[in-house]
Amino acid sequence: MITQAQIDRINALARKAKSPEGLTPEETTERAELRAAYVAAVRESLQSQLDNTYIMEPDGTKHKLAPKDD
Repeated sequence: MITQAQIDRINALARKAKSPEGLTPEETTERAELRAAYVAAVRESLQSQLDNTYIMEPDGTKHKLAPKDD
């Protein structure tokens, strides 16, 4: 789970990256790590939501959402 403080830090680094001074190499690495953690948290949340999603058929029966075959 990602905290609000981490999201705030991601936003602060994004603002600094757009400024004329830019980011230091350490800040660039930190930003990449925070972004990866954020994306992982979003994927985990979405997977959890999909795991609890059911399809209701017109006849009233329910079945779990099946994973898509590639």
